[in-house]
Amino acid sequence: MPPRARRRPHEIASSHGVRVDPYYWLRDDERKDPEVLAHLRAENAYREHRLAAILPLEERLYAEIVGRVKQDDSTVPHRKNGFWYYTRYSAGMEHPVFARRPDGPPAADPPEQVLLDANELARSHEYFRIESLEVSPDSVWLAYCEDTVGRRECTLRFKNLRSGETLSEAIGNVEADLAWAQDNRTVLYVAKDPRTLLGLEVKKHILGTDPRDDSLVFRQDDLSFYTGVSKSKSDRFIFISMESTVCSEWLYADARDPALTFKTFLPRERDHEYQIEHLGDGFVVRTNWRAVNFRLMWAPLTGGGRESWRELEAHREDMLIEDFDVFESFVAIEVRGGGLRRIRIKPLGPAAADGFFIAGEEAACTTSLGLNAEITSDILRYTYMSLTTPASIYDYNLRTGVKTLLKQDPVQGDFDASRYATELLFAPARDGRQIPVSVVYRKGIERHTAPLLQYGYGAYGLSMDPAFSSARLSLLDRGVVYALAHVRGGQEMGRRWYDEGRLLAKQNSFGDFVDVTRYLVGCGYGSKDRVAAMGGSAGGLLVAAVANQAPRDYRAIVAQVPFVDVVTTMLDDSIPLTTNEYDEWGNPADKVFYDYILSYSPYDNVREQDYPALFVSTGLWDSQVQYYEPVKWVARLRALKTPPPLLVLHVEMEAGHGGKAGRFQRYREIAREYAFILDQLRAAE
Repeated sequence: MPPRARRRPHEIASSHGVRVDPYYWLRDDERKDPEVLAHLRAENAYREHRLAAILPLEERLYAEIVGRVKQDDSTVPHRKNGFWYYTRYSAGMEHPVFARRPDGPPAADPPEQVLLDANELARSHEYFRIESLEVSPDSVWLAYCEDTVGRRECTLRFKNLRSGETLSEAIGNVEADLAWAQDNRTVLYVAKDPRTLLGLEVKKHILGTDPRDDSLVFRQDDLSFYTGVSKSKSDRFIFISMESTVCSEWLYADARDPALTFKTFLPRERDHEYQIEHLGDGFVVRTNWRAVNFRLMWAPLTGGGRESWRELEAHREDMLIEDFDVFESFVAIEVRGGGLRRIRIKPLGPAAADGFFIAGEEAACTTSLGLNAEITSDILRYTYMSLTTPASIYDYNLRTGVKTLLKQDPVQGDFDASRYATELLFAPARDGRQIPVSVVYRKGIERHTAPLLQYGYGAYGLSMDPAFSSARLSLLDRGVVYALAHVRGGQEMGRRWYDEGRLLAKQNSFGDFVDVTRYLVGCGYGSKDRVAAMGGSAGGLLVAAVANQAPRDYRAIVAQVPFVDVVTTMLDDSIPLTTNEYDEWGNPADKVFYDYILSYSPYDNVREQDYPALFVSTGLWDSQVQYYEPVKWVARLRALKTPPPLLVLHVEMEAGHGGKAGRFQRYREIAREYAFILDQLRAAE
């Protein structure tokens, strides 16, 4: 028998009335309540029991997925301040090794210096992840942030790279953002509020001093903003950045200034988003000022406001400027148009030629900026991939026009990209909009009778790129058609695509997802009775809402760490992230938003109907979607007179939002979900 959570009515009051939540008691902010923990363990035991029959399939999938991985792999080195930096994995090890070699002639074969071996550091922890690391300008000191819980409450530590000594001073509960001043002794970091986990205070730490004496540089008083620190690519400035959903503000200080006196680049103004980077005698500014899809401007270091700006790259209605990188002779611009991400090169200088694109090679592909640490370089590093092409690292020489393939992620075994086909389709939505869909499948399958797995996200303006996955081959080789639905709420089709999928237009995301499914089935990209859906976090909200609104279109749904109790969470500003997201979902203190959110919130809309089979996951230490949201949702679904035909919950007791940190542990999670999908779609072999 499945676990049955006791009903214990709890009133949730608001200015718009009282809602009764019978499972509110499953919320334990301390994660120590014996009754709650017992219930979570019972859910895990029930999942193991119900899925015992497909455990052999899970083991086969895991072996396949791991078998495709080159276990002793490493990243392409990048050069910074006389060293080549890279990350490598050793065979059989879960965690990376961060290392460098001094620059020099290849024949010299300089020795490797290990900065951090995460495998050694992880030995005494159930969960371990290096979230960030920054080397001092003189290359002597390493500052790094480690997470040993999975809740993104990092500890900042310092290591002397000459002596190998790690200092005893450690700073807890910080963001992963770090910036070194040019004195090689001062580090700026962002301290978190212990209750909301918001990064609110930028502090200055001087090596060798007591962290309790760290001085406050800046305090964020507006809880709708995320606050970060960073260093300019030129190393001349330190930035404090503040970002909300619809507004930005940046401060800057000379990294050589002992006092680190910060100035405001441009005061925050609602509906104005911008970011800056230093280049020569000015700043390059990405801004949506009079440009809904953003444009690039140049601003002098002396300031003067927007009247002193001049345009570098104009606004386009059909193309979103998503990111950029600066070099002395050109700017590389990451843009989105027609559902795909590309790179545009903008030469600089009085006699500069017109810009041009680095072209992609497939219908559904992604070209994105790589790690380019040196501002003086004439070479742009970028990444190309598609649903059939593994991530490929290229160097493009701006002087010669020659591109060089440095590495393509290896796929062990008999992988052959020519066996697979990828397409970019456009599905009509119910309101007439055309929804991009990236599709991949193995050539030769009978598509109209094939199982179909559709993935989506659709929130925060985050776009889902058609990216390669060697693990996904285990689905494709069993005849599954995989579709990535670029629903509204992302920015695949520009900023307006995002605005049409948030606030009072959120229902578009759900409708788009269902309309894509019906279009694909209608066009013969899958069998109507063999369709599964998958989404995580806000994508978990997407598929959970779809489970309520269109349950008959799906045989199975995988909801990974799903955001399902939207009204209750958005009413509670003590929950991490709530105050930052009023412009994403709406503030339910307003009756209009309260009613609208209530109309789609998956937990509030569970009702007696035929649901698809459901696999739900969560992490006990999740700081983004609290564990009790999916747990309560599962409890309410179980209480139906006719519950879903199969409903299982997987709780990672030692992890957070991203699941386990180790690379093989992650493959285990993928194999578990794939086994569920293949079994439900009758595609196990």
